[in-house]
Amino acid sequence: MSSELSKDRPSELTSEQIASLQQHATTVAHHAYAPYSNFRVGAALLLTDGTIVTGCNVENASYRLTTCAEQTAITSAVALHGPGIRIRAIAVANLNQTASQPCGACRQTIHEFSTPDTIVFFPAEAGKIAQATIAELLPAAFLL
Repeated sequence: MSSELSKDRPSELTSEQIASLQQHATTVAHHAYAPYSNFRVGAALLLTDGTIVTGCNVENASYRLTTCAEQTAITSAVALHGPGIRIRAIAVANLNQTASQPCGACRQTIHEFSTPDTIVFFPAEAGKIAQATIAELLPAAFLL
């Protein structure tokens, strides 16, 4: 799947916007609380109003209570801007130089505040950045 997602595809974002979003994600990853796994992740959301909101992973000794960077960023965005936020794009970065797509729970949370064409950028193999829409990452999203 990652090799397919790495192909260039047109997006409405400029290369400068993408680079800025990735830089925000990398910067906030340095704030991650990851004493157990040392897997520090950051996420940066570009909201439809142009605002960038970031979040990092926060681990817990009870692993089930760990919060992913993507969910932390979304929670922060809702707290700052209200429940009507919409995500235009999201960048995920980790400081371990490891391929890492958003987990299933994060995909569902991203979906909740997105449109099907919301773009997700994430680390792929060999230090490359892959991209996919949330609809591609979660084709059978849970809906009510």
